Amino acid sequence: MKVYFSLEDFQKLDFAAVTTGTFDGVHVGHNKILEQLNQAASTINGESVLLTFSPHPRLVLQPDIDLKLLNTQTEKIELLKKTGLDHLIIHPFTKEFSRTSSLDFVRNILVNNIGAKKLVIGYDHHFGRNREGSFEHLKEFGPTYGFEVEEISAKDVEDVTVSSTKIRRALDEGDLATANEYLGYEYPITGQVVQGESIGRTIGFPTANLVTEETYKLIPLDGVYAVEVLFPSAPEQKFQGMCNIGMRPTFSGKFKTIEVHIFNFNRNIYGAQMRIVFKKRLRGETKFTDVDALKSQLNKDMENARQALSSN
Repeated sequence: MKVYFSLEDFQKLDFAAVTTGTFDGVHVGHNKILEQLNQAASTINGESVLLTFSPHPRLVLQPDIDLKLLNTQTEKIELLKKTGLDHLIIHPFTKEFSRTSSLDFVRNILVNNIGAKKLVIGYDHHFGRNREGSFEHLKEFGPTYGFEVEEISAKDVEDVTVSSTKIRRALDEGDLATANEYLGYEYPITGQVVQGESIGRTIGFPTANLVTEETYKLIPLDGVYAVEVLFPSAPEQKFQGMCNIGMRPTFSGKFKTIEVHIFNFNRNIYGAQMRIVFKKRLRGETKFTDVDALKSQLNKDMENARQALSSN
């Protein structure tokens, strides 16, 4: 898959099958669409193209909302590489771009810039300035500009909408099993290991404090999770551990942290990039009466995490 970070970087194709959208999560519904897109490309002996945008349009047009996304750009690219897509265009989304008319979007971008001969679009898809363009407009434009429109079924469009909503809600509620089912993979978080207060080390459970660079990345509900741990610099190595997300109420924490205790691990990883993959939620965050009670629970958590990771 070739990746382009602007429409200006893309060289027009002779036969392109194109779809557009944010594709946050690249979940099971999105995979159905991309499978249909790849099939459409093969029918015209062409290549498949996904046009998406960064930042997410709602972050630009509605900056006051607290929008949390399932993927960072790096994660999205990694997931899309696995779909068989030929070309990924991530075009900068600005307020100026949002004012592109539906006709200009079709004629100048999809046809003249990308070379669309087939569009794979949902029946309720809207595009262009104020979302004025519709599926019906595309069918009208097709004969004029030399492309066909292939409809994504109502069921598949509904799958995309429902699963995106359910994934965010499930993660917010700590329902990791549902979120992972709809994603089709296990939810990850990637960030940098930073210096913490070293409280965990003093009680026999040293932790790596993870900070995400992207403030829009959705963090699951506070609690304790069984996780797999990877380092992008050495992706072939995988470790097991448990992660606590929350305020550390036993120690009167003042801000939320993501702390990971990696089993059988003794390395200095400050400053390293680390990824955790959420396998199972073990329990909610609890305030304990004293440190001994916390240590007792952490030993139980470690045993439960090992069992969960072993069965997983």
